[in-house]
Amino acid sequence: MDQLTSDIFSILENNFLFGPSGSPTKKQPPSVAGKVRVLSIDGSGSTDGLLAAKAIQHLESSLRIKSGISGAHISDFFDVVSGSGVGGVLAALLFTKQKDGEPLFTADEAEKFVSENGHKLTRFSKRGKFKKLLGSETKGAKLFGKTFNDLTLKDTLKAVLIPCYDLNTGAPFVFSRADAVEMDGCDFKMSDVCAATSAASSPVVTVSVDKRTKISAVTGELAMNNPTAMAITHVLNNKQEFPFCNGVEDLIVVSLGNGEPFCGVSGNQTPSRTAFVKIVGETVSDTVDQAVSMAFGQSRTSNYARVQANKGFTRSEKSNKGSEMDMLKMTETMLTQKSVESVLFQGKKCSRTNLEKLEIFATEIVKETERRKTDILPTVVLRQSTSSSSPRTSSATTLSITSSN
Repeated sequence: MDQLTSDIFSILENNFLFGPSGSPTKKQPPSVAGKVRVLSIDGSGSTDGLLAAKAIQHLESSLRIKSGISGAHISDFFDVVSGSGVGGVLAALLFTKQKDGEPLFTADEAEKFVSENGHKLTRFSKRGKFKKLLGSETKGAKLFGKTFNDLTLKDTLKAVLIPCYDLNTGAPFVFSRADAVEMDGCDFKMSDVCAATSAASSPVVTVSVDKRTKISAVTGELAMNNPTAMAITHVLNNKQEFPFCNGVEDLIVVSLGNGEPFCGVSGNQTPSRTAFVKIVGETVSDTVDQAVSMAFGQSRTSNYARVQANKGFTRSEKSNKGSEMDMLKMTETMLTQKSVESVLFQGKKCSRTNLEKLEIFATEIVKETERRKTDILPTVVLRQSTSSSSPRTSSATTLSITSSN
């Protein structure tokens, strides 16, 4: 009965989240062309992005050992990356390429960047309001400008998806490599993309490279703190780049959380409006995790991994720069915690530790990488850059952008 119930709800979840994927009475067989590998990174959470950065560091190290390639990068093993807020900054650091074709940052360098700057990207003041990005929008722009220079979405190594919220249209806006290579009006500087997805205190006016698209952006954590469903939808509806991916059975998804939200309240205190935003954002992240987990059905243990900390830790308001080492130790502890998984009609349960999950999925990802060396059919066919002078308005670039590619 449990198997039948799971199969029924897997079909319902697939159709609800990702659209019809075939006969409602027959499960789609895995693609003969292999599996698309997806990495999704949440917004800041209580660890200001450090938990995800540490998880990526461990994952890259494990991938290097299992593949036997000592200089491999995390971008070598994933076909799609999505990130929101600080998670979007991490995605940009790890998947934007330099002139020599190598990614800008290794996992170790990205972890150091987040350790030094993550707490400045989204932090509450004693009054429950966000502090300004890196002290001021100007300083934030300078940091990202110095990091990325003139590199744009077209200069990314794999399919990249980074959301923000556009106040002009009142809808999410997704910075997408697939759109950037198709239309100049969708190509943005990576420095502007990072500023937009992490704009916590005030809107950031963001203009495309060709000056034809203009948005008023605030943090992607408001739009979708957990961008996993967006990434999966993008893959399943993008037949040009992922021609043989027909269902969740054709995916390997690693979704990285960043701990429970720090809301600046405790006990019987009434949360501020900003605190409520953080609470809602994290609740939606958990809901996305549960919906995605149910969509994978019986394959969720082999095709979908969610790395997230259990409850019990929040950053103290009194924390300062001297506590960064404590934060690093705490995130290491979080990775050794047993992971919480959604179970159909049974709430949540603790299973393997987060580190064990990362090890298991590193093995599966390397297997897929090795399989492709002898495969005839292309699992991924990334679009190449073209030039288009067609105008593009931000009203058309919302969530639908990921389902039309």
